[in-house]
Amino acid sequence: MKKILTGLKPTGEITLGNYIGSIKQMVELQDQYESYLFIADLHALTIYQDPKEIKERIKKFIAMYIACGIDPEKNTIYLQSENEFIPAISYLLECTTTYGEASRMIQFKEKSRQNANFSVGLLTYPILMAADILYCDSDLIPVGIDQKQHVELARDVANRFNHTYGDTFVLPEPYISSTGVKIKDLKDPTKKMSKSETNPQGVISMFDEPSEIVKKIMKSTTDSDNKIYFDEEKKPGISNLLNIASSLTGQSIKKLEETFASKSYKEFKEYVAQVTSEHISSIQAKYQELIESDELEQILNEGIKKSRQLAKAKYELMKKQMGIVR
Repeated sequence: MKKILTGLKPTGEITLGNYIGSIKQMVELQDQYESYLFIADLHALTIYQDPKEIKERIKKFIAMYIACGIDPEKNTIYLQSENEFIPAISYLLECTTTYGEASRMIQFKEKSRQNANFSVGLLTYPILMAADILYCDSDLIPVGIDQKQHVELARDVANRFNHTYGDTFVLPEPYISSTGVKIKDLKDPTKKMSKSETNPQGVISMFDEPSEIVKKIMKSTTDSDNKIYFDEEKKPGISNLLNIASSLTGQSIKKLEETFASKSYKEFKEYVAQVTSEHISSIQAKYQELIESDELEQILNEGIKKSRQLAKAKYELMKKQMGIVR
């Protein structure tokens, strides 16, 4: 069975957009592949993180993903920072990666322009990402178009290492879904709902209170013709709400259009608000159970055990190939 690996950086909030566009897809894929899911806490450190906040967020992220349907029996779930062999692999890969390759990465170019005093970690973290991908011989890496470059770098680095030192790594492929629904910002439905968005009224967090979810949807931006049909160009707000309702209920867009053909925007928004708040509330109930139990510790202990075994074996093989063993 092929392996698929996903990393989650514990920054910002997990949004409804993340749930519909990414997490639900991960739930489907876990039945088709040997799945690895890790919290990329080391990647978050390229910029300052409050120690207390990041510690709490790590636990929240894991619990929420499991509450959303990620099955610990079907996924190896672990914290990146608890696997000491991954940074060791990263250093060996850094020694076979050129400065030009690292400095061409889009995020490095953009963030280094904004701040001349950027950390060295901002330059080297794509190689750490390559180590995350390569240590367990991942076949597929789910990414958006903007992250494809990172998988391509991992392929280049792995290919060079294989040619230089001998067959060591599987060459990963980016997994870019063409079917995932992209949920848009409620206040500006021309852009995606983002956990880093500065206007919280346009973003539904998976941790929002039901009353807050209802309020945000009722105040969402639509248009003035009071006709409910799907047209992302002419009616981005209504189309976004149709996508949300369809994704959470399983009803087709066409069926929803027929149901609300003679209804007002107010009635349609009330329906979407009810469906969304109830769906998220049920997930939050599962989340609360996990947070209050010892189950998370058990899941992480099992995950890191398997992750360490694989990473240690790959690190020892790399050292042997490079001639740095006694």
